[in-house]
Amino acid sequence: MASELPLNVREQLESHPCYNEKAHTKFARMHLPVAPRCNVQCNYCNRKYDCSNESRPGVTSEILTAEESVQKIRIVKEKIPQLSVIGIAGPGDPLANEETFRTLELVGKEFPELTLCLSTNGLMLPASIDRLKALGVKFITVTINAIDPDIAAKVYDFVIWQGKTLRGREAGKRMIENQLEGIAKATKAGMLVKANVVMVPGVNADHIPEIAKKVKELGAYMVNIIPMIPVPGTNFENVPAPTAEERKRLQDLCEPDIRQMRHCRFCRADAIGLLGEDRSAEFSHAACGMDRSMGKAPVSVMIEGDSMHRIAVASSDGVQVDTHYGHAKSFLAFEVKGDDIRPIEDVVIASVPNVAMAGEAHRGKLEMMALALKGFDAVVAKSFGEPAKEFLKEDGILPFQTDCAVKDAIRAAVKAVYDERAKVFE
Repeated sequence: MASELPLNVREQLESHPCYNEKAHTKFARMHLPVAPRCNVQCNYCNRKYDCSNESRPGVTSEILTAEESVQKIRIVKEKIPQLSVIGIAGPGDPLANEETFRTLELVGKEFPELTLCLSTNGLMLPASIDRLKALGVKFITVTINAIDPDIAAKVYDFVIWQGKTLRGREAGKRMIENQLEGIAKATKAGMLVKANVVMVPGVNADHIPEIAKKVKELGAYMVNIIPMIPVPGTNFENVPAPTAEERKRLQDLCEPDIRQMRHCRFCRADAIGLLGEDRSAEFSHAACGMDRSMGKAPVSVMIEGDSMHRIAVASSDGVQVDTHYGHAKSFLAFEVKGDDIRPIEDVVIASVPNVAMAGEAHRGKLEMMALALKGFDAVVAKSFGEPAKEFLKEDGILPFQTDCAVKDAIRAAVKAVYDERAKVFE
């Protein structure tokens, strides 16, 4: 019940267009695109697919600094006096960007009358609650797409957590644990929490009522079921979007458990104005010193850096990469963080009888090898066959072909991994 909320939150709720349907035609919001770094790759997300007329979360045509954000708010307030909420929603994850906290600090000092709001994937939320509370953030949106690790594993391609790249069920489990802990901590800290759930038919749609019940149990105020938008270049590009009727049925099903947001307009990370009346183009490059070209190219969103990578190398002598992938009986293994390359236990391939170079037996051998290497970010070898590459890529492993010295090959492979993953954020 809204009447049970703290007085200051109730007052701000009256003028928050996302949390209060009655407010969305009277009060405006402004999203500040200050957060390009992201630590999670969702299978429905491709931020490089952008046009200035597109309304979709995670999309922006420019990145601002904290200082530029303050300048821009001054200008927007003059033309949109009903501006009530300042939000940070990307284009990456706000909590993976230190600029987010700097922006909240500056905005809070100059515009104490504006409500501060933040959207996050929740991975870093538990560790950030105290900072957000101290900066005056009253509203938090957490995008949580599953509370079952097996379902979450289908939603997330990979998760970068404490310098390691997690995939599959491990990634899903980490996301869920942090999201649920973050929601509980945020509500305990007096923040109003909205849970966004991206509805993906055949993946998590039937699971959404369970999510709604769980977040309500943890103190969330409302749920926003967002239809998945098929976007070129994503793993879900060929998954059909849910229909309006399917979404409404889910909202009606979840409504008895928790309040539903039914007026969402799927805002961009640089949205300005009333919901459904985005005026961001009107204010593009309005602040002094901005020299960006809107609409000519999408903004690059960066995968979180300084990560731990695991690299396997096919080498007979430990000095040179000199072995064809399919001929390797073991792989040297390394963990790499920054300039530090640390050997770890070799990966020994189980003994396999000689098999034909093609056919089902050969494919079985390659599948077994890929399974043994699961969890590595890249495998380096002198050469690869195309079927071997397919099996590795299916497990999220980059095949990297070279015949140089092992240490040089490792550094080159790490760069290749970063470049490959960054493609989806460019």
